[in-house]
Amino acid sequence: MNIHLPATSLDLVETGSGAECESDGTNAEETWSDWVSDSANDRRCKSLFEDKLLASVTEALDYDKRTYGFDLDSFCKEKALDFHSRARLINYIRKEKPPVQSLQSLTGKESFFSSDNYLLPVIEDDSLLRNENGSNISAPSDIATATRRIATLQSKLVAAKEELAHYRSLINQRVDIARIREAIDEPIASPSKRDDDTHYFESYGENDIHAVMIQDRVRTSSYASFIMTSSALFQDAVVLDMGCGTGILSLFAARAGAKRVIAVDASDIALKARRIVEANGYENVITVIQGKVDVIVSEWMGYALLYESMLDSVLCARDRFLKPGGVMAPSQCRMMLCLSEASKIYRERIGFWNDIYGFDISVMGEDVFNDAVVDIVGPDSVMSEPCVIKDLYLRDIAARQLDFTAPFTLVSTADRRTKIHALVLYFDTFFEATGSPISSDTTVHIRRDGGGELAEVWPVGRRPSIPRRQAVKSKREIISFSTGPRSVPTHWKHTIFLLREPITVTEGTVVTGTFNLRKSETNSRELDVEVHYTVKAGTSSESGTETPGDVIVQIYKVR
Repeated sequence: MNIHLPATSLDLVETGSGAECESDGTNAEETWSDWVSDSANDRRCKSLFEDKLLASVTEALDYDKRTYGFDLDSFCKEKALDFHSRARLINYIRKEKPPVQSLQSLTGKESFFSSDNYLLPVIEDDSLLRNENGSNISAPSDIATATRRIATLQSKLVAAKEELAHYRSLINQRVDIARIREAIDEPIASPSKRDDDTHYFESYGENDIHAVMIQDRVRTSSYASFIMTSSALFQDAVVLDMGCGTGILSLFAARAGAKRVIAVDASDIALKARRIVEANGYENVITVIQGKVDVIVSEWMGYALLYESMLDSVLCARDRFLKPGGVMAPSQCRMMLCLSEASKIYRERIGFWNDIYGFDISVMGEDVFNDAVVDIVGPDSVMSEPCVIKDLYLRDIAARQLDFTAPFTLVSTADRRTKIHALVLYFDTFFEATGSPISSDTTVHIRRDGGGELAEVWPVGRRPSIPRRQAVKSKREIISFSTGPRSVPTHWKHTIFLLREPITVTEGTVVTGTFNLRKSETNSRELDVEVHYTVKAGTSSESGTETPGDVIVQIYKVR
């Protein structure tokens, strides 16, 4: 289900960078009781004894007192009626319409004063029932009134004690009190601590996932290119490889001249990594030691960049083990968002269910909107330039900043009227040899099919590589790769947020909103995403109405 909010409710303010927001406390002194008291007395009110409508509760009570000689507030105080008894009296008078003279002989012990039937309002939204002035018992003004009130209260107290004794006897007959007391005294078992990590680490002990990652040429060749062409950085360096898996990145670092490589992995794959290191003759370089390191190289990225929450561990290692001025590899990542018509994904995941052998079973596709879809969209389906929603500079970023809210503005590049079915999230990754932040105008390297980057740095068939003299460059090349639709697909694919209400756009249509990302409270390795968006002026939404329109809110899980 989508939520529609007024267009003015969209707050394009970024959070997750340390900014705090505080309420100004306006009207803090006004209480709920004040509001009810003020509003109740201003409501129109009907007389107790006729259909005459008065301007307020006060005027209605005064009218009944002058016309019929019945003062409701005084009567309730004299008989010590509480709020519920007062309400029963009002509903009794309105429903049964007794003679006014008979009311003076009431004692407060009549059966209707204890009947729940008279708690039901006779008049809908009866202002007299909202007014509580009559239930506030004030001190009696004379001895006779005080004596009557004492007698009334004493009789109510006796009745309450008798009722309490009756219920206590009933409970003792039907319930084993001793057994209840024993159960209360038994220690309550504390709930077991939630374990989000066991399955996560066990999954990385299997071969298949490592085969998928190593065969991802964009991913593996980018790391190889950075490490093998950064000899000045890695020569005689101490390197930490967090989440080393098979140890492939450690092997790159050792071949590039690292003095020591610390390879760390929490899963059972570490046992095989040790054997792989020995098989390649690097057991004297790749090992486990204590101390500060010059470089931390880690492939921590997950779907939507932050899924799996491995970056938290890398940042912890950075704070504990990286030397001042040390380098993080990668050094920077940018989360990118764009519009996509995603018609193929929509047909396969949702539209498919609309007609199955002539039957409509589209209900099967409804839950697809609740979860982000991890799949690949083609470059032709992208209908806007991307927008950076989070720039992560790995040397400085804190773990608390990985939960964030970011504004976005996406301008349609569609050359004809097109239906947008999804927002697509991907990330660009940069390796800067000094660890410095890259400039905002740095473009990411887009890989094409048939790229030979890996062959340039890793000899085929284990033949020794022929050293080549590298030309001196005035500016150090920044190694980078993109997981976006315009690059060769990677094993990260794209994170697709399907829209329950597709947007119809033409060239220049502006979609603006906020992107909210948080770690899931039920599983810290999953992500909760909330997108608020609206379509701005000069465009039309799915309904064809001119904008600005409502702010649409859609919530997703990344898991």
